[in-house]
Amino acid sequence: MKAGRKEKIESLLRLSHELGRPDRSMAILGEGNTSARLTDDRFLVKASGSSLSVLRRQDIVECRASILLQLLQRDSATDHAVESALLASRIDSGSKKPSVEALFHAFCLSLPEIEYVGHTHAIAVNQILCSPRAKEFAEKRIFPDEIVCCGRASVFVPYTDPGFLLAKRIRLRTNAFIRTYRLIPRVILVENHGILTLGRSPEAVLAAMLMAEKAALIWLGAAAHGGPTFLSKRDVDRIAERSDEHYRQRALNI
Repeated sequence: MKAGRKEKIESLLRLSHELGRPDRSMAILGEGNTSARLTDDRFLVKASGSSLSVLRRQDIVECRASILLQLLQRDSATDHAVESALLASRIDSGSKKPSVEALFHAFCLSLPEIEYVGHTHAIAVNQILCSPRAKEFAEKRIFPDEIVCCGRASVFVPYTDPGFLLAKRIRLRTNAFIRTYRLIPRVILVENHGILTLGRSPEAVLAAMLMAEKAALIWLGAAAHGGPTFLSKRDVDRIAERSDEHYRQRALNI
């Protein structure tokens, strides 16, 4: 049974607080955002300028996805057009303005089986995304649990101006990933910016985010000792296809 609106709001608040925990250093001040799918055309998203660590119900905005997805069909859009679309997408015109990144949240939540999305500027992940080896980090894996929680590979998005252009680039790169792997991605990495994790549950989004950050820390340590040493495609496929790992994913709700 799918969760109702009230349950989705509570789940989104818990996810936001977990991602915004000060001890995790993945989002400070107004950094990062979260979202949850309600219906094919309605979703919840963090309001612009609010903080994940102390997000409140009034900081969550319910939006119409169709208005934002229609905007992404355009070749270009002015800042004014984006602002107008964000405000027009609100179900309640008296609610706060959605984050400008509601554009890419609308797209990600339109993907099959994706119910929640989280976005942060995790420090270790960004240390690699701000380096010449960012694409390598996205496309290769270094240990089994990274595959279990983050998938066989991540979508890599070259740096793009946040907002309209970034949402279009995320859509383009994600669709290409789906065609290549025939899988919905769990992780999207944006060069010089940050990380998005996608899942059917808040637990899946949090698990992918925490595991990506752990992988980045291990990756950085290995790089200091002449590595990292990457798993072969055969080894990656083996872990991804193991029935015991699928059982563990179900048990963990990821």
